[in-house]
Formats: sequence, C-alpha cells, structure tokens
Amino acid sequence: MRLFGSEKLIKTFEALGVPEGEQIEHKMLSSAIEKAQKKIESNNFGIRKNLLEYDQVNNDQREIIYAQRRKVLDGENMRDYIFGMMAAVVDRKVDTTIGEDQSAEEFDLDSLNQALQPIIPVKKITKEAVAGMKNRDALKQALKEEAGKLYEAKEAEFEEVFPGEDRMRELERVVLLKVIDARWMNQIDDMEQLRQGIGLVGFAQQDPKVQYRMIGFQMFEEMTDAIQEETLRVLYHVRLQEKVEREPAARQMSTNRDEEENVKKPVTKKHKKIYPNDPCPCGSGKKYKNCHGRPGSAPLPGYEDN
Repeated sequence: MRLFGSEKLIKTFEALGVPEGEQIEHKMLSSAIEKAQKKIESNNFGIRKNLLEYDQVNNDQREIIYAQRRKVLDGENMRDYIFGMMAAVVDRKVDTTIGEDQSAEEFDLDSLNQALQPIIPVKKITKEAVAGMKNRDALKQALKEEAGKLYEAKEAEFEEVFPGEDRMRELERVVLLKVIDARWMNQIDDMEQLRQGIGLVGFAQQDPKVQYRMIGFQMFEEMTDAIQEETLRVLYHVRLQEKVEREPAARQMSTNRDEEENVKKPVTKKHKKIYPNDPCPCGSGKKYKNCHGRPGSAPLPGYEDN
C-alpha cells in the first residue's frame, strides 16, 4: 500500500490515527488493495517480459552452439565442416585486406600474408604469384586450393603414422569441441556484461533491447569467426612426435653374485692380542707382564697389548 496506494488514502489513515498492524475492513480499503495488486502484477509482468526478450537473444545463440556441439559429440565426420571453415577464413581475410575493384597490381599482399599465414600456412603470396589474376575472386580460389592441399598433406601424415586408424577425424572433433566450449564460455560472460550496461543507451534515445540484440549478434559473429580461425590454426600446426625408443635404465641392476661380492668382509686384525698374564712369546718362560710387557721394554713385532 505504501508503494501503490494513492496519496489521498494514505493521508486519510494518517488523519484517523490508525495504528500499525491493526486489521481494517472497509470497502474503500478493499478497492485500494485490489488496485495495488493489479499494479504489482502488471509491473512484475513487465519485468518478466523484459527479461524474456533479453534471454531470447541468448537462447538463439545457444541453440546454434549446441547444435554444433551435438554433431561433434555424436561422432559425425567433421571434414567437410573444417573445409567450410577454411573457405570462410580465406574469403574473410581477402575481403578485409583487398578491395573488390582492385587489380592484381594494387593487392595489399603484405597485409594479406600477415592475416592469413598464422592461421593457414600457405606460401608467401608475392606479386609474381598473383600476376595475371583479374580480381580478388581468382586469388580466393587459388588460396582455397592451396589450403586444401596442405590439409590433405596433414591427413596423409597422420595416415602414415597411424595406418588404418581415423585419428585425423578424431583430432578434428576434439579440437573443435574444446575451442567451441572455451569461446562460448567467454561469450556468456561478455553478454552478461553487455546486459548490465545496455540500459545506458536509453540516454541516447535508443531502445536498449534493440541495441542489445544488434550488439549481441555482432559479438556472436565475432565469436564464430574466432572459433573458425583458432580451430584451423591448431589443426594446421599440429605436429606428430616420432616414436621414442625406450632408453636403457641409468643404473644397472646388480646380480646376487655382485651383492655377495659387495658384502662387507670381516675386518682382519693385523696384530695378535696378548694379555699380561700370558706366557711371553719370546720363549723366556716368564709372564708377558714381567718380560716384554714391562714399561720401557721393546714391543714384540706382530703383537699388541690388550
């Protein structure tokens, strides 16, 4: 009632001194509550409708992405799809660097090489290579043919390393799925940020929902282009590692015989022990302590006092 009740009704209750929380039954009050409920429902409906219109843009994008993911997850052959990406990238790079009405002498080949070669490793395009081409369409066709041959060479390389196995098709699915998922997650975050700030365009007398749809579509196209370029970049530049032979162990394993030889042998004493009351080894018949064991006597060679 505080939000949607009329000022007249609020002043009336304040004048009557109605306490907070007291139950009131009156025809005028029931009518005011009914009108307030209608306003609340209308306001909530407008909010939900507005949210659905924004969400519809995301849903349209989600359906396209999920359809692509489903083809990959179902194990479909993506070779034709990759070749379609290849043609789209070549067309886009040529169109952005070369004008439609330009002749072969006017082609900006440096910009084209910088834009295309990091993605598709074609030979450097020179003035001699494009000599005689009437327009950029002829250049597109030549680049598509070269790109196709390079990709077929990559397939042959996989077939040579993995004969009889469809490893290239599996690689296409793995790379494509990984790139799509990464780019789509970034797109979701970007669309959320756009949605939070799109209301500011209202100050420029523009419809936020229309601008959200237009900008969102542009962002989706950029994401699609990025998916194509990154997928091709990975597939064209992937390298197969040669089979590495197993290296011998750095430490030779010891045998039982080696272990026996390495066992510590008992320490042999170089000198015999002789006790004071033992007979002196010199043969005098006296005890050792009274003979060579006396202080100042010369020690016997080969014997040690105990």
